[in-house]
Amino acid sequence: MANHKLYGTGVALVTPFKANGNLDVTGLDHLLKFTAQKGVDYYVVMGTTGESVTLTSKEKENILRYVKDNNGHNLPIVYGIGGNNTAEILDQLQKTDLEQVAALLSVSPYYNKPSQEGIIQHYTSIADRSPVPVILYNVPGRTGSNIMAETTLKLSEHENIIGIKEASGDIGQALQIMKYKPGDFMLISGDDLLTVPLYAIGAVGVISVLANAFGDVFKSIKTYVQAEDYGNATAELLHLVEINPLMYAQSNPVGIKQVLQEFGVCENHVRLPLVAASQPLQEKIREALAFMRQYSL
Repeated sequence: MANHKLYGTGVALVTPFKANGNLDVTGLDHLLKFTAQKGVDYYVVMGTTGESVTLTSKEKENILRYVKDNNGHNLPIVYGIGGNNTAEILDQLQKTDLEQVAALLSVSPYYNKPSQEGIIQHYTSIADRSPVPVILYNVPGRTGSNIMAETTLKLSEHENIIGIKEASGDIGQALQIMKYKPGDFMLISGDDLLTVPLYAIGAVGVISVLANAFGDVFKSIKTYVQAEDYGNATAELLHLVEINPLMYAQSNPVGIKQVLQEFGVCENHVRLPLVAASQPLQEKIREALAFMRQYSL
């Protein structure tokens, strides 16, 4: 299966809101154009960064339709449908228009913390029913459980499961996946600061939070990696060291929305139980951005 269109940088799009909590369509339009111009390779809609857990089904439908209709650069679209209720996900698959969607990104079940066999059966059920290819999403920091390498490798045998967004932060686990996976199964970094290390062991790219604002940095990283110039790829990545932890200091996407407000792309509003960046965090972000500007970023 040719998955090359999902190589490189996928931007985990935020969902812009107005002060009253409604969707900010103008902000979304700005974001689509801004990230495309910065050189991202594909859009990821309704991931964690998109605050999918606090959006209604109708809002998700409207956002997906808007991205499809306003995709001026004709970038591939990956859409997030995941959760801890397998039956509900299967129902969403039936109700969602996945026309023009290249793949599904499905987060591992959270809160109920299934066994590895439960995870296998969960994803197998989704992959059996999904009309588009499925990318696993392992993020133990949010879900409370890890998709072990052995589980990923077992699932990689399914013809409709094409990759994993690996956000465990465990390089050893990533290496085990790389060693034994099928040749066309994609390892995708789920941690911005591990992008170059994972590229170095054979990952095909990253699904990134910071690419909402710094897609050009990730574009440069990919260019250097393709030239096997890991020294300069690392130098590019190091520009993000100061800003990255601030993105998670008060939970994602609070930090990146503040950055986007500083850039004039959209406002920093989030939905409860999240709240906008505190004044101290805003100041730290501005200081980090000023430091980055020394390097023309």
